[in-house]
Amino acid sequence: MRYFDKKPLIYLITKGELTVENFRVKSAETLTIIEKAVASEVSLIQIREKSISAGQVFELASKAAELTKSSDTKLLVNDRADIALAAGADGVHLPASSLSAEIVRRSFGEDFVIGVSAHSLDEVARANLAKADFATFGPVFATLSKARYGAPQGIAKLREAAETFPEFKVIALGGIDENNFAEALTAGASGIAAIRFLNDAENLPQIAKKIFTFRNN
Repeated sequence: MRYFDKKPLIYLITKGELTVENFRVKSAETLTIIEKAVASEVSLIQIREKSISAGQVFELASKAAELTKSSDTKLLVNDRADIALAAGADGVHLPASSLSAEIVRRSFGEDFVIGVSAHSLDEVARANLAKADFATFGPVFATLSKARYGAPQGIAKLREAAETFPEFKVIALGGIDENNFAEALTAGASGIAAIRFLNDAENLPQIAKKIFTFRNN
């Protein structure tokens, strides 16, 4: 990915706890995390809030874009490339059920950041061929969402994906925490993505510094 060549990628995914009913109260918490992530030089932020309306996603993304626009942090919206563009975000993250990266690239241009969810080597290959900027690969480790995402892929498959596509950004996802992020980076991942691990406003600056320092050693 042309935007992030100097550091390991840190990809913060929002918690997905917002609802139509709690949006007015709890969206401020999400924006606080995003503000902290920008200050911590987090590479990517994905707004992944599936239980709010399209209008609320737009409102949240618009406010988040104001926080990221003068920084190197790239803001993505889950699935909705149209909302991302309208809100001034940098791009979209496409789940397996979404449009292909090829269609989005053709429609939204070369500067639009496109991430894709991949759960196998074949899916990483398709993301690369479709001109996505990166793929999240996982789950690498066991997660609380195993029923949704399946059994862990493991470090060996992560390493295979990274080695098979050395020019493509493969970001480790699933069960990433303070105790295993280094293992994922050592296996060749271009970075790490997480929800619980990174949605810690108080400790995020220290977490980010530790990840960046690891790769620089």
